[in-house]
Amino acid sequence: MDSMIKTGIIELEEMEFYAYHGCFREENVVGNRFLVNISIRTDMSRPMQTDNINDALNYVQVYNLVRTEIQQTSNLLEHVTARVMDSLYRHFPEIEWLRVKISKMNPPMGGQMRNVSVTMER
Repeated sequence: MDSMIKTGIIELEEMEFYAYHGCFREENVVGNRFLVNISIRTDMSRPMQTDNINDALNYVQVYNLVRTEIQQTSNLLEHVTARVMDSLYRHFPEIEWLRVKISKMNPPMGGQMRNVSVTMER
């Protein structure tokens, strides 16, 4: 193993959830599909050496935390995105940098649109 490599990026892509976010009453009743993309930079030196899941950032826990936050209704994607980020940083202090993108599919914009997204990173 190359001992120079310390950090890497873990990506969980296109996690799909059905939730009830939006400012319009219909969105809170009918709901919508949401896609979530997460990029996490973390130190990978230990799991690279040990090949032990207990030394790695747990992807299943990341997914479950995202699902928990997505299920809590919010008016704005900005609010949901910030909650997801806060939850991940709270549960994984080893995160060095994080990007969260949440997309609302087929948003009610009065015209044809595939999705609208909010991306935050810190």
